[in-house]
Amino acid sequence: MKFKVLFFFYIVCATTFSQVGGETIFNFLNVPTSARQAALGGKVLTLYDDVNQPIWNPSTINQELDNKISINYVNFLADINYGSVNFAHFFSKRFGTLHGGITFVDYGEFIAADENGIETGTFKSRDLAASIGYARNLPWSDFYVGANFKLINSTIDTYTSSGAAFDFALLYYNYQKPYVITAVVRNLGYQINAFDEIREPLPLAIEIGASYKLENIPLKWHFTIDNLQQWNVSVENPSDAESNIGGNTSNKKITFLNNTFRHFIVGAEFFPDRGFNLRFGYNFRRARELRLTEIRTFSGFTAGFGIKLGKMRFNYAFSKYHPTSNSSTFSLQIDLNSKIR
Repeated sequence: MKFKVLFFFYIVCATTFSQVGGETIFNFLNVPTSARQAALGGKVLTLYDDVNQPIWNPSTINQELDNKISINYVNFLADINYGSVNFAHFFSKRFGTLHGGITFVDYGEFIAADENGIETGTFKSRDLAASIGYARNLPWSDFYVGANFKLINSTIDTYTSSGAAFDFALLYYNYQKPYVITAVVRNLGYQINAFDEIREPLPLAIEIGASYKLENIPLKWHFTIDNLQQWNVSVENPSDAESNIGGNTSNKKITFLNNTFRHFIVGAEFFPDRGFNLRFGYNFRRARELRLTEIRTFSGFTAGFGIKLGKMRFNYAFSKYHPTSNSSTFSLQIDLNSKIR
């Protein structure tokens, strides 16, 4: 019975940031830890020059990421702490580049109790994922294919669950073109060890992304269509409830168009090639499901900036969820090959 109490706390944490209804395990894999990505709406897939991007899109692994390392920290909701470390190394023209990443989550400390509600102490819960990725250019083309392999572990007190997953991606990139297009299948895998003898599916995500850099304005647009593996992602918002003359309440019906927009994320990056960048994003699904009718919450909006200091680049992102719940993301990227000028 003690296990059921522990598992309840874990479900509460997991569904806080689940992608489609909280029906999967290891949902932390779908929370961005990169400040640049978070500032652009949370799911941008076309950052070809960012060592953090291959965790979400392995086809972006390329020689330009050689010996770049990034350390990221997210002050998430309910005092949950996220973090990740990413590194890439170019070996040779024949072999190419390998990318490695580690993502961890610390949910903090919880009170443990038995079936009678008697406290028995405290326990902690943590998640961890380690990945390795590789990409290749398809011969005589501007298409790149990439894959990640991930080992995943979750711990609740003395209970553990582990899994393995793959990411697969296809990218079109030509440095002479102003646009980048990609398609990604993420978290295709299996829960090896279950918490309660019942295996759960991993948070599979099928996504399409694109970016376009304007010619005469220092602005790059980013677009993402996510959760294509499940078209109906709509969840009723209690704030949309209506009352009739008899005092009965009911939620508004979610239309086809309303559900469609919930798959879209839009981001804008100003001065993308300069030493200082400004970024903004909008997540339609987050905005709709967390909005309140009687107060403007600005949920779904994200913003941030990046600044280059010699061989280092610092990025910050602010994500709005609710009037009382915000998230800040910090990233520090270091180019180990760069010389200070």
